[in-house]
Amino acid sequence: MKNPKLTKYVNYKDSEIEWIGKVPSNWEVKRLKEISEINKRSLSEKTPASYEFNYIDIGSVAYGEKGFTTERMNFKEAPSRAKRIVKKGDIIISTVRTYLKAITSIDEDVSDLICSTGFAVISPNKGVFNKYYSYFITSDIFVNEICAQSKGVSYPATNSSVIGDLFCLIPPYTEQKAIADYLDVQLIQIDRKIDLLTQKAKHYNKLKLSLIDETVMQGFDKNAIFKDCGIDWIGDIPNHWKIKRLKELGFLYSGLSGKKGEDFTDEHKYSSNFIPFVNIANNQFISTNDMKKVVIYPNEKQNKVSKNDLFFLMSSENHNDIGKSALLKEELPNTYLNSFCRGFRITKKGIDPNFINYLLTSQKYRNRISVEGKGFTRINLKIEKLNDLILIIPPYSEQKAISDYLDIKTAQINLIVKTIHSQISKLKELRKNIINDVVTGKIKVAEEGVKNERTALSR
Repeated sequence: MKNPKLTKYVNYKDSEIEWIGKVPSNWEVKRLKEISEINKRSLSEKTPASYEFNYIDIGSVAYGEKGFTTERMNFKEAPSRAKRIVKKGDIIISTVRTYLKAITSIDEDVSDLICSTGFAVISPNKGVFNKYYSYFITSDIFVNEICAQSKGVSYPATNSSVIGDLFCLIPPYTEQKAIADYLDVQLIQIDRKIDLLTQKAKHYNKLKLSLIDETVMQGFDKNAIFKDCGIDWIGDIPNHWKIKRLKELGFLYSGLSGKKGEDFTDEHKYSSNFIPFVNIANNQFISTNDMKKVVIYPNEKQNKVSKNDLFFLMSSENHNDIGKSALLKEELPNTYLNSFCRGFRITKKGIDPNFINYLLTSQKYRNRISVEGKGFTRINLKIEKLNDLILIIPPYSEQKAISDYLDIKTAQINLIVKTIHSQISKLKELRKNIINDVVTGKIKVAEEGVKNERTALSR
């Protein structure tokens, strides 16, 4: 990747803003509210119930990812927070759960676009080059300051007034445009590489899921005689396999109960480990490196986890995570479980927990469990739906052979995917560094070099 000519500015001055530091001497420093309007448009309470729009919620925006996803809905059925009107050129900044860093710019015309009141909608004033401010506001230096200004531990949040008081750097207009043009060119090239690697990782993950699906649903014997198991969504299974309900294999137990926000701390003498929601959501096998702390007093009645326990997500913001399972392969003394989850302990002999976990990972089972989740703003799974889940059970020797085989094969694929994600992470880090260095004036972009680079890229 060739860069247009980059140099240092001749003179710098102290911005007198600790988190910004020195800036080019011809740049100004102003508060965000001085160069933009914040939350200028909202839906009125008189909006027709039938009005349909594209809704952006906090979960629709991912930090470091360009763009956003939307959900089509009408005003009557929409959550009460679906109020802020968004237009092309706006920048939306999450004011709740700020650790998610849900910030993005609206670069395209999308009709009837509404976002949650959990966002501050920034509309740059005339005379400000929008694309430059989009890059500045989504840069690490600015995003980290938003997080630093947030209040709260378990649910950090800020507000539009605090965000409006944050400082922005203002280069001369021609430099704003040169910076934005330079970043457009550089990031297109980086994003192309990221997209190609992302597609490659998706291909390997699909390959892994196909391998799991075929093996846990059919076994190894290609000459096996199959039978109709009597369950439409499962279909035919090997003749000698059985079916059992989950509750016939063991019992479900609850996660943490009766805990308050102040109990979740690592600074108390009775702080103990617990398995957080994300450890189950993000992993097939529980990661011992991803634990949180909670206060558990002596003689307090809470359920401890054990080796070979399965864990299920019983409440989630989307259908993709609901009912997701993960297996604990190691013994973890004095460890507990997140309150939005359920543990399952196998007590029946002849059952391999690892096989059951692979079975629950298969697409047929994920689809089945997902449709049982109910709710709108939050999806919940009833205990009885999980207890009554039909499982296909091969003889123990086959269960073990299948899970051992999948351990080896999926580990090989996971290693490939891990390498790809490492390459993606390096590119994303490069992307962030380029943005930070340019929008803060650490390096100067030569305007003529940008024009030449853009011309070369368009050929």
